[in-house]
Amino acid sequence: MCYDVKASLEAQLKRAKRLGDWSAVEEIMERLVPDTDLPIHHASGFSHPEMLIYTDKDPEFPVVATWGLIPHWVSDEEQMKKTWNNTLNARGETIFKKPSFKQAAKNNRCLIYIDGFYEHHHYNKATYPFYIYRKDKEPIVLAGLWNEWKNPDKGIFTSFTIVTTVANGLLSKIHNNPKLKVPRMPLILTEETEEKWLNPITEDSEIYQIENLIESYPESLLSYHTVSRLRGKEYLGNIEEISNEFVYEELVFE
Repeated sequence: MCYDVKASLEAQLKRAKRLGDWSAVEEIMERLVPDTDLPIHHASGFSHPEMLIYTDKDPEFPVVATWGLIPHWVSDEEQMKKTWNNTLNARGETIFKKPSFKQAAKNNRCLIYIDGFYEHHHYNKATYPFYIYRKDKEPIVLAGLWNEWKNPDKGIFTSFTIVTTVANGLLSKIHNNPKLKVPRMPLILTEETEEKWLNPITEDSEIYQIENLIESYPESLLSYHTVSRLRGKEYLGNIEEISNEFVYEELVFE
């Protein structure tokens, strides 16, 4: 699962800067960033933050999108608000089958650049938040789906979901929610597979090329530490220090 993320402006602009179009970067800063919730030191998907995503329609220039995909069949804003809490994540194994995702899986895939993500670990009837990030401190590139939904009252509404897959060994240990049959993790892409994720599907027979990208990210490339509470009265809020290491003396994690 992936319901909590950290996304700095630097991480979100990484792709645009890597491609070397500095005029585009300036335009993003001036025209798009003010409409986002960046910088995000911690945000829950259930708060539906506004972030930048890079879509298969224009892979070099991002758009502002809300976390929580609104499917094309949603009829009004009331139905939208009943839907988007259930579409923060999309199981990679079923994205081409589920009504909420199959159209986007075939036609609208995207990339979400983040610094890292948070997961909760269960131990002795309590939960402990962990922050997971790349060992080399480079941004994590998540596979996503996106959609443009026409709000009858407010115009076009762009939204996205994060694709998930079976957890690797590390995330299986961290994300040990007893309610889950199989631990999950977000689908993290490499520099090579992120381009493949955006490749268009022109025939149904090409779907397998996307499905082949849905696999666990190597745990050897990830690092982690516990952080202060992300819920309840002890939550510090969306501040820079929220991702700093916080040690729980009672927690045993091996």
